[in-house]
Amino acid sequence: MTTGSDLTDLAIQEAQERMDGAVSRARQQFASVRTGRASSALFERFMVDYHGTDVPLKQLVSFSVPEPQLLVISPFDKSSIPSIERAIVQADIGINPSNDGSVVRLAFPPLTEERRRELVKLVKQMAEEGRVAIRNSRRGTRHDIDQLQKDGEISEDVVARANKELDQLTHAREKLINDALSVKEQELLEI
Repeated sequence: MTTGSDLTDLAIQEAQERMDGAVSRARQQFASVRTGRASSALFERFMVDYHGTDVPLKQLVSFSVPEPQLLVISPFDKSSIPSIERAIVQADIGINPSNDGSVVRLAFPPLTEERRRELVKLVKQMAEEGRVAIRNSRRGTRHDIDQLQKDGEISEDVVARANKELDQLTHAREKLINDALSVKEQELLEI
C-alpha cells in the first residue's frame, strides 16, 4: 500500500527528473553556441549523409584542437570528407571547412564585439527557457500534490513538506543553469 508521503516523494522525484532534463538541455544549447575558441561541442548534433544514411558526425570522426582557434576533424573513412564538408557548409555556422584529403580543418575566426553581445543575449534567452521549464515542472508537481490533498490522500503537513522540498529543488536547478550561463558568458566575452 502506498502512503500519501510515498505519492508526494514520487511526484517530487518525477519533477527532479524533468528539472534535470531542463538543465541538461540548457547546457547542450550553451555548448552549441560558437565562441571564439574551437570546440567540438558545436558539431555534436550535426548529421552527415554517409552513403545515403544520416549519421551523427561524432560517430564518423575524431576531433582535435591543436590551436585555440583551429579544430581538426579526422574522419575514420576518408571518402566521407565531401559529405562532412557539405554538412558543415549547410549548417551555416560562419566557418568554411578546408581539407587536405585526410582531415577537415576549421579555422574559427575571432568574434566581433557586436557578435559577442548578440551571443550573450542568445544564451541568456536559452537560460531563461531552461528556468521556465524548471518552473513549469514545479507548477505541475504542485498541482498534482494539491490534487492529492483534495482527494484526501495526504495531509497539510505532507503538502507543506513537499512544497518546501520542491522549492529547494527548483532553486538548486535554477542555480545550475545560472552557473552554466555565467561560464558561457565569460567564454563569449573573453577576447
